[in-house]
Amino acid sequence: MTMDARRLLRDAFGTFMTGVTVVTTLDAEGRPIGFTANSFSSVSLDPPLLLVSIAKTSQNFSLFSAARGFAVNILSEGQREVSNTFARPVVDRFATVNWREGPAGSPVLQGVSAWFDCTMEQVIEAGDHAILLGRVQAFDATQTAGLGYCRGGYFTPARTGGAVASGPDVVVSALIEAAGQVLLVDDGAGGLTLPVAKAGRDGAQAALARLIAEAGIEAAPGFIYAVYEDVARGHQHIAFRCPAAMGTPKRGSFVELTAAGVADVTDPAMRVMLERLAEESRVGNYGIYVGDQDQGRVAKVAEGTRP
Repeated sequence: MTMDARRLLRDAFGTFMTGVTVVTTLDAEGRPIGFTANSFSSVSLDPPLLLVSIAKTSQNFSLFSAARGFAVNILSEGQREVSNTFARPVVDRFATVNWREGPAGSPVLQGVSAWFDCTMEQVIEAGDHAILLGRVQAFDATQTAGLGYCRGGYFTPARTGGAVASGPDVVVSALIEAAGQVLLVDDGAGGLTLPVAKAGRDGAQAALARLIAEAGIEAAPGFIYAVYEDVARGHQHIAFRCPAAMGTPKRGSFVELTAAGVADVTDPAMRVMLERLAEESRVGNYGIYVGDQDQGRVAKVAEGTRP
């Protein structure tokens, strides 16, 4: 992917990541299938990855889980009926929309604000849902205003003046590790926390890069270690493992990556995550946690792959 393409993709991720979407694919017979989703999240720019979730109770769950890829179609402000159609149990949801096959083979709807055509990178079990992790192969974005959904109603940014939130916040944390230690910072309430930041318009990967820069430590933007919904705080949390060279950070300090070392982390979900990382680091067997702040599932990383 060229630098220009990466920049455009970054801008598209940041602009549309919380709009109303229709996620589409083709079944084994080449028939189009799809469902409405209220948001998706950008995961990485290099490689370009995004994720959406699908309920296991969906009639299309098994088809999407076995698909070679999927497309995320960001609906435009005039496509409320398209959203409603793909949210209802309609026999042929594609009967009233125009579409074509995207460059990677999944259905791209006509008139959308943007679309991302992806190959399937991984399907991650997540309780009563599954997370579809896609690698973006092609995309396009227009100047057409997108469609948002919040508090039981549709809206567009132009008509709300930004007064209504377009979906849950995405919060990024950096697990900066070096020599069996992890970087923790003051949480402002007498305890400790990982470096955290909200993902802005430029996406989760850019927020992670800022956290590393603020730490003042030479670290590599790493792979996802956990994805969970923090229902109490109303956001989605994505934690990245970031291997680092030992040094003196600009803020915070390194502590031993043990249960005792992370005992002062005040956020229970974060503390449990760090305790799991401590144990997995000890035995060398890693996984990706998916769920919410109380319960979820650890999907083990295949042997020989980077955690």
